[in-house]
Amino acid sequence: MSSFWAAWVIFLVCFNLGVTFFLFLWAPRAKVPTLPDGTTGHVWANGTLREGMAPLPRWWIAISLAGFLAGFTYLALFPGLGNFEGALQWTSRGELAADAKANQALRDAATAGFAERPVEQLATNPKALAMGEVVYRDNCAACHGRTGKGNPALGAPRLDDDDWLYGSSGEAILASVTDGRHGVMPPWGEPLGEEGVVNVAHYVLAFSGATHDATRAAAGKESFATLCAACHGSEGKGNQGVGAPNLSDNTWLYAGDLDGVMQSIRDGRSGSMPAWSARLDPTALRLVAAYAYSLSRGGPAAQR
Repeated sequence: MSSFWAAWVIFLVCFNLGVTFFLFLWAPRAKVPTLPDGTTGHVWANGTLREGMAPLPRWWIAISLAGFLAGFTYLALFPGLGNFEGALQWTSRGELAADAKANQALRDAATAGFAERPVEQLATNPKALAMGEVVYRDNCAACHGRTGKGNPALGAPRLDDDDWLYGSSGEAILASVTDGRHGVMPPWGEPLGEEGVVNVAHYVLAFSGATHDATRAAAGKESFATLCAACHGSEGKGNQGVGAPNLSDNTWLYAGDLDGVMQSIRDGRSGSMPAWSARLDPTALRLVAAYAYSLSRGGPAAQR
């Protein structure tokens, strides 16, 4: 806070306290003119109601005085007068830092040894899973869903199955959480043309045994081999090294019907998962990876 604003705050505080304290001291001694009957002359309802005068109750004076003393004491002990820190030198930042430090000490004690354990081992530890669930719901549930069901509209995959674009081992999941993932499928609408998009879409559906037109699928085979097989493989099994999905298992990140597959081929797809290493410490990363691993294996996390 600048010197000007500090002085302004001090002025406002002292002015308001001074005026109210003056009124507190003056009011009991103020002499208000009254009529012989003890009223002020103010009447209502044609004289039926008259304003009377009576001294302030002692209890009111005592409570008000206690309030002023509490206010003066507070301003002497705590920040309230501009940049003045108060006799106790208390600050909300200091209290937050102390509480955070104490909480971190408790957390470190509760997670002792977790940072060295494999993700697969942590996924069998109820205590680790409970902590991982909290981290997951605070950071991951917004996209992947509270129970890991995913969100096709966002391109956020399901986590409660064993079909993972980049691999479902503990280390692969930990790498996804730590470093993030950025998947891009280029749009093939222009080089293929609309007929080519339809033909390749039927060929892709044939991999999983979905309903398709065999004639169109045969027509799309060569285009698939030329443009798609480099990532998805000649048999459509995918490539976890580049995050290319398996096209033969009937599990789809986006819509798996003819229109959805055509849209993916024509317009391409793009998905990004942020790297959580900038937000979470190594232990928290390992805990949330263990929780996701348990979801994918139908373990305790998936049964919550």
